[in-house]
Amino acid sequence: MSLEYLITSLIVILLPGTGVIYTLAFGLSRGWRASVLAAFGCTLGIVPHIAASIVGLAALLHTSALAFQIVKYLGVAYLIYMAYGVLREGGALDVKPEKSSSSAPKIIVSGFLLNILNPKLSLFFLAFLPQFVPAGAANATAQMLVLAAIFMALTFVVFVGYGAFASATRRHVISRPAVMRWLKRGFAGAFGALGLRLALAER
Repeated sequence: MSLEYLITSLIVILLPGTGVIYTLAFGLSRGWRASVLAAFGCTLGIVPHIAASIVGLAALLHTSALAFQIVKYLGVAYLIYMAYGVLREGGALDVKPEKSSSSAPKIIVSGFLLNILNPKLSLFFLAFLPQFVPAGAANATAQMLVLAAIFMALTFVVFVGYGAFASATRRHVISRPAVMRWLKRGFAGAFGALGLRLALAER
């Protein structure tokens, strides 16, 4: 593993995307524990993409327009659903003074679905991981698995950091109803914008 790989991975992970927004939202609405569960779910959602890339299944999404469109629009629909969940009163991401309990499996599954329904992730790993494996390496698959595991570990740590920040600022947010309203609109708008970007994505 090279320093270049670590730096590149961190840049990719730090860029705000669906996982970051999801983790931040749960850090604000449910606190530290929920943000860790959200980070875990999002990280878990990377596994199928990495597996698909390593065994070459991601190539199907690249060559088959129908397969790519099906996965893409499932992802778009789920992002729109998440935007609705943020806006509606009493929704899963509703910010309240008390840290209401949320089902751990539900938080994890929602985070998992957010990432697994993004076909661009498979194509990203298909193009990304092989660049850091020496040409002609005898154990290329094993090396890619190690690199993938490192990427997932970095993702979880960074997302937990985002969640910790959101949880720490929670008490300052809940005392300001106007700020909470704008945050809800902001999170909903972010999910909607990401859905639009995915809808317009080409293979």
